[in-house]
Amino acid sequence: MKNETANASTRRAALNESHVWQVYARRKYDEPLHEIGNVMADDVELASVYARTIYDEFSWVEMVLVPRETIVTVIES
Repeated sequence: MKNETANASTRRAALNESHVWQVYARRKYDEPLHEIGNVMADDVELASVYARTIYDEFSWVEMVLVPRETIVTVIES
């Protein structure tokens, strides 16, 4: 696990992308948002392009980005 974290940090530094964005989307208006993955980008505009490009397998009716650092853990296992 420690080695994976080091590799991720190295990749972020090499790409100059320091923010992780969680990606949520829904395919139908009557279903809830589901977490579909994440992207790394320095700003919301680039994160939006990455999310639309990477997660284009469905015709989403809504896609939302949340900066990972803003997520608050309520219960930790």
